[in-house]
Amino acid sequence: MSVITQATLADVRELNVLVNSAYRGESSKQGWTTEADLIGGDRIDEDMLTTYMHDEKVIILKHTDDNGCITGCVYLEIRHPKLYLGMFSVLPLLQNQGVGRKLIEEAEVYARKYGCNTLIMTVISTRSELIAWYERRGYKPTGEVQPFHAHGRFGDAKQPIELIVMEKGV
Repeated sequence: MSVITQATLADVRELNVLVNSAYRGESSKQGWTTEADLIGGDRIDEDMLTTYMHDEKVIILKHTDDNGCITGCVYLEIRHPKLYLGMFSVLPLLQNQGVGRKLIEEAEVYARKYGCNTLIMTVISTRSELIAWYERRGYKPTGEVQPFHAHGRFGDAKQPIELIVMEKGV
């Protein structure tokens, strides 16, 4: 049976492979959430994931399949009164099968658990299909636009990229 639980340090290697396969490289093109044509390089690395695991304001939820393999994850960061969602990833071949929906629903549970009344995220402004997916789940653009991270920590933009901020009350 598939379950969603909090990730641990023991999951860092598998999470790293999952997130990078969902966002970048040829494997990401098997799903619909790829950024491979927009951003080069890795989305994350094991050092960054390890840092997240040691941050008391960060929770990474993992979705595991019947065999215990990690098939999806979402990064949650407590920013009272909001809970930030990021690094939302599902294995490309399992996208569009409900894993992402389950992770988002569990993130909402965590928001309430930690006293946060709003979920917030950033999405690449040109990703209309992804924005529409979030809108169907109740997220709305706030009107705020942020530049893509120029420091290269999350990859190197192949073109100018802006991020829109979306949020949902819980």
